[in-house]
Amino acid sequence: MTAFLSSASLDSEQAVRQWLTQLADTAIAAVHPAELLPANLPDKPAGRTVVVGAGKAAAAMAHALEQAFVARAEENGDAVELEGVVVTRYQHGAECRYIDVLEASHPMPDALGEKAARRMLDAVDGLTADDQVIALISGGGSALMTLPAGDITLAEKQALNKALLRCGAPISQINTVRRHLSAVKGGRLAARAHPAPVATYLISDVPGDEASLIASGPTLPDATTPQDALNILERHGLEIAPSVRRHLSADVSAPRTGDVDFAGDRSHMLARARDALNAAEHGAAQAGIDVRVLGDDLEGEARGLGVAQARLALKLQGEITRPLLILSGGETSVTVRGDGRGGRNVEYLLGLFDTLKGADGIHALAVDTDGIDGSEDNAGAVIGPECWQRAEARALSAADYLARNDAYSFFAALQNLIVTGPTRTNVNDFRAILVLPRSV
Repeated sequence: MTAFLSSASLDSEQAVRQWLTQLADTAIAAVHPAELLPANLPDKPAGRTVVVGAGKAAAAMAHALEQAFVARAEENGDAVELEGVVVTRYQHGAECRYIDVLEASHPMPDALGEKAARRMLDAVDGLTADDQVIALISGGGSALMTLPAGDITLAEKQALNKALLRCGAPISQINTVRRHLSAVKGGRLAARAHPAPVATYLISDVPGDEASLIASGPTLPDATTPQDALNILERHGLEIAPSVRRHLSADVSAPRTGDVDFAGDRSHMLARARDALNAAEHGAAQAGIDVRVLGDDLEGEARGLGVAQARLALKLQGEITRPLLILSGGETSVTVRGDGRGGRNVEYLLGLFDTLKGADGIHALAVDTDGIDGSEDNAGAVIGPECWQRAEARALSAADYLARNDAYSFFAALQNLIVTGPTRTNVNDFRAILVLPRSV
């Protein structure tokens, strides 16, 4: 593992920024498919092995799986018997020889995502019990693998998806709606593959790590109902297209938990937010820094969580005698009221920043582990006391930028954005607050 700066080296904002960024890199590396899939390779079946998958990590998962299959075949003197198709976000692809890697739009679904879903259904058609399906599922798959159910159009799904993302609904509710408006999610892909057994490999981006919620569970049975989806739409006051209401009212349930067709299937959780936090916690311990983990499943309004964690950091600063790292993960939401730019991580940081008001000795970083915060080009941002001084010198009001949901522009002006490019994994948000004692 990379050697970390010691706590004695945290004597400048630049040094702290370097340390926090390095810590985030370590956390993300710990949940990358290349480190996780080879050791979990399924046995070779009597028949065909067909790979399907969707998500921001799907291409990297396919690449790691293919490399392991090739190595095993070469070791045993066998031919490489592998085929399939996965879809990932634009610019998140990886080169594969046996598995087709497609790219589509995220978070707004597009026609290429619809094409990918159809290809996956075709790929698993006509399989037998001697074959096997390997499903590579990670966050982002809901938007990337879009095949509207019934007579719902892609345009109607796009409009509803946009409204769901803007209304502040938690991901569990958003994915409940998505499952019941899809011809592929909610276990329907696995149902098409049966009687071939399905082995699902998951990288979780959902709070609580409920497998059926990740990418809306295309290969896992569903415990919710169409009425649950309808209730969510009505609770948030969203406009419901007639085709959507008809479909949900028809009670066309997804394959249910306990369905006998799923008896031969299995799933394996490769990585979770907790694994990323564990890696960061270990890195901090190497540096002689105390750690407090608030949880890997925090939800709620991004700016509100930022305010709450700023207050906690200020309180703890008065109680500690050694540097303290506060870690958390999960997926917050943003209720969009303005016309600015930004994702949930920079909105969280701006809420925290506005509450700290340049408090000495408190620094923070927040990134999305996939490398993309919302729909912008940054993973997140990093802040420290000097940022407040620079903002005041330039007459940048954090409150004004928050009111416009324009956190991206605020941190861009301060040159405090973190830009990593696609990481090709995704366990959701990683947040770290370093609190130095007031005497330091």
